[in-house]
Amino acid sequence: MADTLIVLTNLPDADSARVLAEHLVDARLAACVNVLAACTSVYRWQGARETAAEVPLLIKTTAARYAALEAAIRARHPYELPEIVAVPVVQGLPDYLRWVAAETTPAA
Repeated sequence: MADTLIVLTNLPDADSARVLAEHLVDARLAACVNVLAACTSVYRWQGARETAAEVPLLIKTTAARYAALEAAIRARHPYELPEIVAVPVVQGLPDYLRWVAAETTPAA
């Protein structure tokens, strides 16, 4: 279970979020990506407070695929500095976690 990760990122709109989600699943970098409803983010950027509408993604992957996943997000993300945060899964339904591992194993 320790190698299952949930990776978080935000995109500026639903279309770019869906395109990235589909790429990550098609490339077997993620078993599943949840494209969530738009939210409002408030943050400080380059010394000023900013507010933006964003679409969050919850990406299920493994530690073994993290580096490739991060590279894919960075290559396709429109932001200069995208949020990419990985949270380890410490417990979960064993069958689900095995499915995540199987779906992120590169095709032979």
